[in-house]
Amino acid sequence: MPSGPAGTRFAERVVHGVGEDGIREEIVVWIERRQGAVWAVGRMIDPKNRSIPEPRPDDYVFEGYELGDALEAANNALSDDLEISAEDGVAEKVELFSEEELLKPLERWFFGHTP
Repeated sequence: MPSGPAGTRFAERVVHGVGEDGIREEIVVWIERRQGAVWAVGRMIDPKNRSIPEPRPDDYVFEGYELGDALEAANNALSDDLEISAEDGVAEKVELFSEEELLKPLERWFFGHTP
């Protein structure tokens, strides 16, 4: 999982959709853990097509201290993207984020190991 100055990604989902120009796009939604016990949820469109693939400040949809709030924000963003993609004719089944999948890497991260 990618790590950067902002934090370490603990979970990530990819949704495929259709952009306003009719071209297929890739939407990435992720949950990361930052220093200071902060959770962050990010959402990027076509990160591979960016000149600088790292997230920008406006790519983040949530920052806060509660894991439950981060999960809610991530799953809301993911559900919205899945719904819009389905309306555009790209129906995918993508699993929602779960607390269980974050707790194991959190424990490893807490004890100084790579998630």
